[in-house]
Amino acid sequence: MVYLVAETPDPVPAGLRLKALLSRDEILQMPGAHDGMASLLAKSAGFESLYLSGAAMSASMGLPDLGIISVEDVCHFIRQIVRASDLPVLVDGDTGFGEALNVMQTVRAFEDAGAAAIQIEDQLLPKKCGHLNDKRLASANDMAAKVAAARKARRHLQIVARTDAAATEGIEGAIARAHRYIEAGADIIFPEALNDLDMFAEFARAVPVPLLANMTEFGRTPYTTAAEFQRLGYKIVIWPVSSLRVAAKAQQRLYASIRETGGTQASLEQMQTRAELYETISYGAYEALDASIVASAVPVTPVAE
Repeated sequence: MVYLVAETPDPVPAGLRLKALLSRDEILQMPGAHDGMASLLAKSAGFESLYLSGAAMSASMGLPDLGIISVEDVCHFIRQIVRASDLPVLVDGDTGFGEALNVMQTVRAFEDAGAAAIQIEDQLLPKKCGHLNDKRLASANDMAAKVAAARKARRHLQIVARTDAAATEGIEGAIARAHRYIEAGADIIFPEALNDLDMFAEFARAVPVPLLANMTEFGRTPYTTAAEFQRLGYKIVIWPVSSLRVAAKAQQRLYASIRETGGTQASLEQMQTRAELYETISYGAYEALDASIVASAVPVTPVAE
């Protein structure tokens, strides 16, 4: 729920709101937002949905993206982002945090936290970033069982099945897995780490459900615009870790500057001002809300005669 001073939260479940966004003709642009502040800034820029990356969550906790974080860790991120923005959020669920029963529990936990969609991938633990080498895959049947479990448990959550098979089984193997996951109940398919646009086009021609393209930086996929992904047949494009990368680089420069100069004066132009910060987090509205609260009156206890 949006907290206190924001607009009244949309009563339509987040999963259904995301489904409605996907029914439109244009591709849905989903920037990554790794905390409540990032979600507010993305919303103010005009984005209508967000992506919550496992890599970004892990990195923001000072951890590598190796399947280390827990379901409750992820739910903490979901709650703060949904509370702040009230936007539909697609949440990276890694490998589902276990087998079929664990996946069902994860789906319900994510829904209760306010997520609009869950992404489950067909890697084995310890999983890796999809753009790294030597990923180990679960069997297509085992992954399909997880997708079917997610489908059975969900109330409104959209189910995104990610396949990392292109690197080891080729585009044909990735397509075959996609069809298996659709049969099991996936709403959206995410082919990870395709390394040229011909592969994206071939996959789109062969897979008849909404598709997600991952435009992560410093990976195997060439830099491509949302418009180009739409032309290739994709309904969603994500930039999963971009906001965290930019924020981390800025912090790195700030700390180096303070250490070198003994002050922050050289960094002032790169900072959000106090006024800009307060506007983003609705500081004045919170103060006004506090001032509007009527003081409590202590009940007068009747005196016994």
